[in-house]
Amino acid sequence: MTEPNNRAAPSSGRGQPPTRSRAASGRTNGATVPFNRGAKGAVVEGPALYGLLVESVQDYAMFALDRDGYILTWNLGAQRIKGYRADEIIGQHLSIFYPPEEVANGKTEWELEIASREGRFEEEGWRIRKDGSPFWANVVITALRDETGELVGFAKVTRDLTERRAAQQQAIADAQRIAAAETTSRVKSEFLATLSHELRTPLNAVGGYAELIELGVYGPITREQHDALERITTSQRHLLRIINDLLNYSRIEAGHIACEYGRVSLTAVVERALPMVTPQAAARHITLTRHDCGPDVFAWADQAKVEQIMLNLFSNASKFTPSGGRVTISCEHGSDFVAIHVADTGPGVPPEQTQAVFEPFVQLGRSLTSQQEGTGLGLAISRDLARAMGGDLGVVNRAEGGAQFTLRLPRANP
Repeated sequence: MTEPNNRAAPSSGRGQPPTRSRAASGRTNGATVPFNRGAKGAVVEGPALYGLLVESVQDYAMFALDRDGYILTWNLGAQRIKGYRADEIIGQHLSIFYPPEEVANGKTEWELEIASREGRFEEEGWRIRKDGSPFWANVVITALRDETGELVGFAKVTRDLTERRAAQQQAIADAQRIAAAETTSRVKSEFLATLSHELRTPLNAVGGYAELIELGVYGPITREQHDALERITTSQRHLLRIINDLLNYSRIEAGHIACEYGRVSLTAVVERALPMVTPQAAARHITLTRHDCGPDVFAWADQAKVEQIMLNLFSNASKFTPSGGRVTISCEHGSDFVAIHVADTGPGVPPEQTQAVFEPFVQLGRSLTSQQEGTGLGLAISRDLARAMGGDLGVVNRAEGGAQFTLRLPRANP
């Protein structure tokens, strides 16, 4: 006769996954909740497991309040965020977390009233830690009711959003600063464009009438009058160059510079620009030395803008080179670039200013007692034009003295 087997099957074993026991159950709000068996075989009821979960959460302050707002429970997250231990805070009113002015205005009572009436209240605002420091919090208060619908208390969940709010505020401040800077830049560019236009018109008239007088249209002129007209014309051209620089700068800042690309011969650029500064160099006894760039060295660029850059570099080199010095022009090319070097025997550029010289309105040697001609825009405009064409403009100090400016541009395909 075989004995009946009354032993229960093992709940788990080697090679067999553990199973959840359904031999016992608990009841929460009328719903049946299964028990769980812990790793060591201890039975943990569902509500107890939920309690452990709440108590262990550290990223959120989670605690219960009675119907009047007094604290009943306290988790690790609440201790971390607010700074109070459970034995310090349980039994205290939730108004302890609010700024004094909000407590005086009945803020806590109002929040509990809203949560009681609507079931839930949520907001973001300032709260106070134990040490008195404020933090920006997201707060959710939920009304708790029993099976009959009677209010028994509240659950409150708080998140510390101070870092997120600071990041948002910084992003807003950055956006406002950028918008203000763009507005200022646009207004400045519009002002410079208007000013340049308004000044060019009368200056062109001055130059035109001076030329007519010198041609004898209004009668013969004396040698003294001729010299005076020459000075007028020289000053008019100088002012016109300054105004053109301002106009070009405003256009570049506004993004209104368009390039007409084509094959640009470096030899042709040097030949067209160099004669324009030859009189200036000769007047100061400066020797201009030019090395042949070669007939087959072409840049892919806008010829008029390349000539404008080179005229500025030649003029600067002549201006800053002492009387009796030398300015040397040479070329270089690689597989994908071409370059023109303009070297002088002047004082060079202080190492800490090799980038500053390309900033707008910066001019070396300028002081209240020793003014250099110009606005300090020439190099800034030249670099912007070079970069707009896919190249660059830079400067290095030469070992033998003086500075060397280099314009690099993309090389045109053969």
